[in-house]
Amino acid sequence: MSDMTFERMIQQMSPSIYESLKQAVALRKWPDGRLLTREQTELCLEAVMRYEVENNVPESERVGYLERRTCGGANSGANVDPALAGLARDASRD
Repeated sequence: MSDMTFERMIQQMSPSIYESLKQAVALRKWPDGRLLTREQTELCLEAVMRYEVENNVPESERVGYLERRTCGGANSGANVDPALAGLARDASRD
């Protein structure tokens, strides 16, 4: 019996396998066209996420990354593009 654990598999995963799993999760199907089951999708996603952490994949390249916007309450809006600043204007003034 193999003593391969999930952790060890992540440590030995090649970049090409990582990319293949990432694509499978995104498309919800294997490269041969077969659909992933819910369990397969969850396991592949977990493997991809762990690989990214283990291999210091930049945050902006990680699966599920969303760029932060300046609309949050903690932001002053000082660096907002002027073209976008008008999106929140008071419509009652028109």
